[in-house]
Amino acid sequence: MISKRTPLFALAAFAVALLGAVDAAAQNPADRFGEWRMDSDNPPPYVNIMTYEAWGDGGMSITVASTNTRGQDSEWGYNTLFDGEFRPVWGQENAETAVEFVDERTTRITNMRNGRVTQVIINTLSEDGDVIENEYVRMDQNGKITGVGHATYRRIK
Repeated sequence: MISKRTPLFALAAFAVALLGAVDAAAQNPADRFGEWRMDSDNPPPYVNIMTYEAWGDGGMSITVASTNTRGQDSEWGYNTLFDGEFRPVWGQENAETAVEFVDERTTRITNMRNGRVTQVIINTLSEDGDVIENEYVRMDQNGKITGVGHATYRRIK
């Protein structure tokens, strides 16, 4: 479930987002391969599943499939080589995403819509490899933080 966090936590997450990325060899994308379900208090049929699969030479393909509480399905995704290069997001109009390693368990995902960065996500894999914590930092057209959210994903496959 996406929830609000304290402003101090949001600033800490954003500070991590601004740190330089590390060499791709510091992290193994295969550690994330599989299906992940987002924790949520929403009533059924709500579900949000991320699927991570191998793509290209050392990259990853990400698919997000969800069903809202009204039973409407959606699906979108993107591919990355963890090189910070923006690549198209399929299933979302005028959207691109760039992904970089921050450290051995953390990636920074930068989302762009219509040529403007709208969100930075800090995606952290737990030490046991079974939980992903996402911190979402949303920004306006001037780069000012307009909101912060959090979601927890648990490995299901």
